[in-house]
Amino acid sequence: MNDNTTFRIDSEFFRKCFIDFYKRNLDVKPLSDYISNGYRVVYENTKVLDKDYAIKHNCPMFLQATDIATPFINIDDISYVDEQDWIRYPKGRVEKGELLIEVKGKIEKVAIVPDDFPEKVLITGSLYKMKLNDKINKFYLVTYLTSKYGLAFKERYKSNLLISFLNKEDLYRMPIPLLSDILQLFIEKVYKNAIVLHNESLTKFADAESNLLKRVCLSNWKVNKKNTSEKSYSCAKKSDRLDAEYYLLKYDELFEHLAKYKTKRLGDIVSVTKSVEPGSEAYQNTGVPFVRVANLSKFGLLDTDIYLDKIEFASVVRPQKNTILLSKDGSVGIAYKIEEYSDIITSGAILHLEVIDEEVLPDYLTLVLNSIIVKMQAERDAGGSIIQHWKPSEIENVVIPILDKEVQIQITEKVQESFALRKESKRLLELAKTAVEVAIEQGEDKAMELLTQNM
Repeated sequence: MNDNTTFRIDSEFFRKCFIDFYKRNLDVKPLSDYISNGYRVVYENTKVLDKDYAIKHNCPMFLQATDIATPFINIDDISYVDEQDWIRYPKGRVEKGELLIEVKGKIEKVAIVPDDFPEKVLITGSLYKMKLNDKINKFYLVTYLTSKYGLAFKERYKSNLLISFLNKEDLYRMPIPLLSDILQLFIEKVYKNAIVLHNESLTKFADAESNLLKRVCLSNWKVNKKNTSEKSYSCAKKSDRLDAEYYLLKYDELFEHLAKYKTKRLGDIVSVTKSVEPGSEAYQNTGVPFVRVANLSKFGLLDTDIYLDKIEFASVVRPQKNTILLSKDGSVGIAYKIEEYSDIITSGAILHLEVIDEEVLPDYLTLVLNSIIVKMQAERDAGGSIIQHWKPSEIENVVIPILDKEVQIQITEKVQESFALRKESKRLLELAKTAVEVAIEQGEDKAMELLTQNM
């Protein structure tokens, strides 16, 4: 009956890791002992605003779970809401140093609001925000919550409804082992070093993007906001498109600008291979990882919880070194270059591009695909429908600016430096999590030894 106030009898609740956890000689207290203030907002009739309008009128940002890539917060594509929401929901305002925990959905994401975070941000109701007291180190707590024990206990307490939910009572009773101050501070040091490297990685990547746009004179380009244009019927017949958005002036201006430079069709630069769409009936808990668009970002592949049978799908294409993965459905135009052969299977919504033109470097091409140069082309081609679909025939006709090889090398070096820093940041975060797990299972001396040997 230990830790079972709701009288659970399902086997998942009594996994061996939970039984072993309580058998260890740990100083365990509920999460509530470390919270000075916590809140989850329930909004009514809140609408996301047009980004340009919101920025012009200084509207509040709206932080959602999709903006968190544990343990980091990314506001590049953040949404905005009306000023009235800022006034109406004061408890939803995000404050620096707060701990954010996803309590609705996958119940996985955790982050600390950094000190340089924008002042005017509201938080979605799928995230729980809390301020901690001085009884625990917040960096240690985040590390524990993302360790296998923290994830397991969140999984243990969540309600498995149509959309999983972790209520306040269950969140607050999560068991937290209190490690020594020395070990907590050591973990904080590792965590902070990881943050520094992550931020340096973003700076390097931004430098590469800036260099690219500077070389094609798009650094200070103002996108034409005019929403009317005049086209002949023959033009519409040639393009086989009748939706007005396809003919916005901003697209004409983009192509006119690119015409000043050497360009090539994407179809002349790469060979394209399609993957498969196995259907949900083929999904398994073990096997070959199945990567969907939701798992794809320009910085890498996010973990998946869906797998496919290794034998049944043995002949399906796997991404090789330097394969560029490009999304064509849903969130179109996301590109990521694979560093090494990966034994994964991607969904049919992700194309595999292999560079066949020696004049183009894979890292350079990937950066272009993720830039406004191609984003606007994808927006034009895939628009006009509820769920965006970018046809392979349209993708092959995407216009790619071809810069001198020396410039491509400069840009590639920045991109590779960025990914090297990101990789080291991830290694340090994994080291911190492993140290917490070792401290729980083998004692703090072993954890300290691990940290000192791998810092």
